[in-house]
Amino acid sequence: MKTSQRIGIVLLLIVVAGLSGFLGAYIGGSMVSATLKAGATEMATATATPQSEEVHVVSKNITVTTSEIDTIITQVVEQIEPAVVTVVGTIPGTQSIFGRTADAQVSGSGFIVSDEGYIITNNHVITDANANSLYVVLSDGTELDAQLVSRDVYADLAVLKVEGSMPAVASLGNSEDLKPGETVIAIGSPLGTFRNSVTVGVISATGRTLDTGDGYNMENLIQTDAAINSGNSGGPLVNLAGEVIGVNTLVVRGSSSYSNAITEGLGFAIPSDTVELISHQIINKGYFARPYFGVGVQNINSSIAKRYNLPVDWGGYVTEVTTGSPAAQAGLHVQDIITRIGDIDITEKTTYLNALFAYQPGDEVTIEFYRNNQKMSASVVLAEATY
Repeated sequence: MKTSQRIGIVLLLIVVAGLSGFLGAYIGGSMVSATLKAGATEMATATATPQSEEVHVVSKNITVTTSEIDTIITQVVEQIEPAVVTVVGTIPGTQSIFGRTADAQVSGSGFIVSDEGYIITNNHVITDANANSLYVVLSDGTELDAQLVSRDVYADLAVLKVEGSMPAVASLGNSEDLKPGETVIAIGSPLGTFRNSVTVGVISATGRTLDTGDGYNMENLIQTDAAINSGNSGGPLVNLAGEVIGVNTLVVRGSSSYSNAITEGLGFAIPSDTVELISHQIINKGYFARPYFGVGVQNINSSIAKRYNLPVDWGGYVTEVTTGSPAAQAGLHVQDIITRIGDIDITEKTTYLNALFAYQPGDEVTIEFYRNNQKMSASVVLAEATY
């Protein structure tokens, strides 16, 4: 190949390389420019979006505004409010050498769960009242005499019955799947005067346990910051689907464990799954049966165990054995210490009654206990009893 031909080829390659670089730079620059313009357009669009309403992203595909949430709450209240009632009872006066004291009234809340007039409330709302003096006030002010069907002391639930046409019926939802942060609505009659007051909050936590001071714990409670006041007891805690997912039962204002600190927003409700189980049996059988073992028990804690040199830190000290009971048939004696019922140990968080109530009448369980520092066991069939 001649020298002139070689020089021509080299020059041609240089020209091609230059054109390629120029075209690449042009195309790349165009793409960057387009991207920047698109970003600027998106920013301008976002800036131009009205900010008058707070936007809540509830899933990847669903967004709701504050006004939409307010509308949902309003609709739920309109739906559930006619089913909410005020429960009123009379505490008879007492006779003394100074004369008879005047009768007093107690009140709380409740809600209708059946067209047949069954109403759920808290047991403590009617505990001190004369059962023959109970009545309920409907949302429109109508008063109806009420009869106590039955109650469950340990779950703090009671079922009443009224006659007449029911304005609405509340449906029970599933409390098992509740998550902290869910919006909930509490409806009730605080102080017995402000009928069907509405407060809104969230599920603060689930599965809470509170010591009643009566030898057992209330378990699996729902904690909420929706305002619950005296008179709200027995009223419904409702989700945004309009379902009752709890029965408002108490509020904690302070605790000696925390230097008498005053607290706010510590309300608790009985979960609807528990409410459904107990109320369904009361409505169908006239009572709620719990397992019966037949012993009187004093709970032992680590402090008592240390003071009296007991062989276990936690348990149920037997103070009484009922003649003919499953406990008597199993051979338990006074001064035995029950430490386990079936698969459930008695611990700091699980009392004797809570361990017992995990089973049903008719269940066969093994009872473990200590007698004179010796560990023993016995198999028993639990009987049925109402409390």
